Amino acid sequence: MHVARRRAALAVCLALPVVIASCTAKTPATTSADGDIAVEATDTSCSVGRTEATTGPSTFSITNSGSSVTEFYVYGEGDRVVGEVENIGPGLSRQLVVSLPRPGTYRTACKPGMVGDGIRGDFVVSGDAVATDDDGALAEAADGYLRYVRAQTTALRDTASGFVDAVVAGDVEAAKTQYPLVRTYYERIEPVAESFPDDLDPRLDLREPDVEPGDRWTGFHRIEKDLWAQGLQPDIAEIAEQLRSDIDELVRGVDSPDFVLDPITVAGGAQGLLDEVAQTKITGEEDVYSHTDLYDFQANVDGSQAAVAALDPILRAKDADLADTIAARFADLDAELARYRTGEAFVSYDTVTEPQRQQLSQKIDALSASVSRVQGVVAGA
Repeated sequence: MHVARRRAALAVCLALPVVIASCTAKTPATTSADGDIAVEATDTSCSVGRTEATTGPSTFSITNSGSSVTEFYVYGEGDRVVGEVENIGPGLSRQLVVSLPRPGTYRTACKPGMVGDGIRGDFVVSGDAVATDDDGALAEAADGYLRYVRAQTTALRDTASGFVDAVVAGDVEAAKTQYPLVRTYYERIEPVAESFPDDLDPRLDLREPDVEPGDRWTGFHRIEKDLWAQGLQPDIAEIAEQLRSDIDELVRGVDSPDFVLDPITVAGGAQGLLDEVAQTKITGEEDVYSHTDLYDFQANVDGSQAAVAALDPILRAKDADLADTIAARFADLDAELARYRTGEAFVSYDTVTEPQRQQLSQKIDALSASVSRVQGVVAGA
């Protein structure tokens, strides 16, 4: 997903649709039996069976023949993430379908160990530009979701200002109170942040175990450790101001006239937010010092629900039963999360028992299984 981040979220990319399928058992070759571009990833190589394609959809079948977990990315201009698939364990295969509507030179990358810039190569797309929206419904959905994203990033900037001021002033209790509330706005739209280059998301939200040797740790979780575990360190004011600056960069990015969202990738982000909870956050590793994980859970669910809501008119026209199932499962999960509220606040996650965590996980998995179908339905696949 990005440098040194071991997360399962699918980045919501810019202007280019992505469809992710589940694990398969395909054997890598130049081209698979069903026409996929075979990718064999090892600990030291990234063999892409075909490095040219025409505009339109391209399907990659990635097999991990190495000994460590890997990721596969397709990058567009400016190192924008066009498509990605993560957490491919040794011996497993995953499929990535990426729509490339414009000609140009893209880049593929395997990331053994899910770290670094990856083993990269050119992927050349030729042909005429392909229209991606014929009737305006998809554009309307994308515009609606973009308004949501911009509202969330504006709220993030505004609430983070008071949080940073409290940290700089050394007001630990005020900063602790604000920490989970500020993060809510970020967690709702994190897949969008992940689509920006220059490690913007890691600068904002990297967890301590994912910091590479020699790198400086910044962002929410560095401040979290100071607030709850080790006391305010001498550089905390600088770290806090860096958080403010990085959030401003995110706001400028999404407010730019050049920033666009493809509606198909909006659906991918909806699933990615749920997968992030189910595959990593459910363990409590996200907010390990503050134990405010349930705020993040709710924010991820809220963000996923907003993405699906933007697509709901299209989804209902094509598969009303699926739309109803998803709505019911969102309501079920919201009710489960509500059990852990005391007023407007969530209980500390370290008080949630393992059976309770499993119950949450099961409901998230059920919802994710339904949301995973939205991309294909909306894209007409």
